[in-house]
Amino acid sequence: MSQHPVQPFEAVAPRLVDVAAGRAPADLVVRNGRWVNVHSGEILANIDVAVAAGRFAYCGPDAGYTVGPKTVVVEADGRYLVPGLCDAHMHVESGMVTVTEFCRAVIPHGTTSMFVDPHEIANVLGLAGVRLMHDEALAQPVNVWVQMPSCVPSAPGLEEAGATLGPADVAEAMTWPGIIGLGEVMNFPGVAANDPVMAGAIAATRRSGKTVGGHYASPDLGRAFHAYVAGGPEDDHEGTRMEDAAARVRQGMKAMLRLGSAWYDVAEQIRAVTEMRLDPRHFILCTDDCHSGTLVRDGHMNRVVRHAIAQGLPPVTAIQMATLNTAEHFGLQREVGSITPGRRADFLLASNLSDLSIDAVFARGERLAEDGRLVIDMPAHAYPSEAKATVRLGRRLEAADFAVDAPAGAGEGVTARVIGVVENQAPTRALVRTLRVSDGLVQPDREQDVCHIALVERHRASGAVVNGFVSGFGYRASCAMASTVAHDSHHMLVVGTDREEMARAANRLGAVGGGVVFMQDGEERALIEMPIAGLMSEERAEVVAEKADRLIAAMREAGCELNNAYMQHSLLALVVIPALRISDRGIVDSDRFEVVDLFV
Repeated sequence: MSQHPVQPFEAVAPRLVDVAAGRAPADLVVRNGRWVNVHSGEILANIDVAVAAGRFAYCGPDAGYTVGPKTVVVEADGRYLVPGLCDAHMHVESGMVTVTEFCRAVIPHGTTSMFVDPHEIANVLGLAGVRLMHDEALAQPVNVWVQMPSCVPSAPGLEEAGATLGPADVAEAMTWPGIIGLGEVMNFPGVAANDPVMAGAIAATRRSGKTVGGHYASPDLGRAFHAYVAGGPEDDHEGTRMEDAAARVRQGMKAMLRLGSAWYDVAEQIRAVTEMRLDPRHFILCTDDCHSGTLVRDGHMNRVVRHAIAQGLPPVTAIQMATLNTAEHFGLQREVGSITPGRRADFLLASNLSDLSIDAVFARGERLAEDGRLVIDMPAHAYPSEAKATVRLGRRLEAADFAVDAPAGAGEGVTARVIGVVENQAPTRALVRTLRVSDGLVQPDREQDVCHIALVERHRASGAVVNGFVSGFGYRASCAMASTVAHDSHHMLVVGTDREEMARAANRLGAVGGGVVFMQDGEERALIEMPIAGLMSEERAEVVAEKADRLIAAMREAGCELNNAYMQHSLLALVVIPALRISDRGIVDSDRFEVVDLFV
């Protein structure tokens, strides 16, 4: 971990002044760089930076006068000096690893500040789970701020999670040192209807002077949208269209554009800047959800910035959207987001700006990574036993638990509601399909690409199973995948073509304490163990990434060609995003926010 935890500005300001005035030596000087100045929008050549006490003291030509006998001097050799990248909205749990392991994975990619919403663990372990991740976040060598989860469960009345949080919990968390604001307010109908729980959580956050995160997942930009904005959320990452981004910015919100493992929402929305010429300072880049395979192989915020540049943004503008814009949104512009005096010395050395090829990563004035490899030691973080053993099925499941009885008088076929997966997007489609009935049971249909889907209650050992149908995975084999990652209530989700395989998969996860498993033809083809709340592994990110690769390969061998199909699987219970979902209460129409019959 960092040998020099960041000190408050006021504690070190005299030293910074002395270094800038030439009365004291710097700890670190970087010479002859091209300064990416996100305040002015310029790139300035032949610039030196001097660092003291983990903060920038001087940025300008020739910092030689600040070099003392013990000053570390780094030659930039004309490379770009880029502010450390910020991820404005993300969930560590989606990486399948702990906060520490997530940081280990993303630091070499240039991420030095993260704004994390641990509402996944909150839905399993409540406020105690949030505190566990908050405390781990404080121990990192980079900046990890925590947003207090706002909606646990995400949609009261439509699902029951493993815990419930209210305004009193939010008020308590706002006193914790690492809490930066309120996490995404997903219950947008509740805000628009002046639900007292939502209004209370937002009020507690505003009283603390912190930022309220948004999540408006409806395409309706009419009265419901305006009522939501009036309720207090200050940003939103759920837009998918150019008009979504424009509408949010025009109402004073920050439009957060995400590129995660399976969410590709930047290209369409960035047109609000490149074509409509809206002010880019009100647009922010984020990832939302990235699994470990993406982090290890493809990158993190550097991947998002590269993608934004490829859509036609000037490189400095794209970097602003991942640095200063984010810092200003959270009121941290005096701490992070730029290479300027007084700020934390979080910066990158990059040899190419368009593809953001990062040669070295510094945070708080310390070199943390070089040439894509971590150069510091980050010991694993241990979670207590009470954070484990959270998969409580109550009984051994059988194939019959995943059978769907045909309604009386159905004859040889029935018309059923089917969840339709949309590749690379979080929303689903509400489909209707005619399915065959055999021996009184409704059958999946591989020709129509219709699988069984089941949600198994796993928090209270009730043994309850809700069944339905899903389309889009393309499975052709006799197979099933089960996951205890099932946003946001995190029961167990099972999708398969065969009920025996579904039972095997569910029972396997019950035995290992959670994770993801893929079964085919009676054999286990892939397994990622996630014993921490059924959401996170105790292993290193690269180990988890290898297991994730095996999972994806197993899904493909069974016929699934969706991009990042695991992420699509994990969102099928997310009842706050349209259009059709499954919960422990039944099949949910997320446009109307109500439980509907499986059969039409």
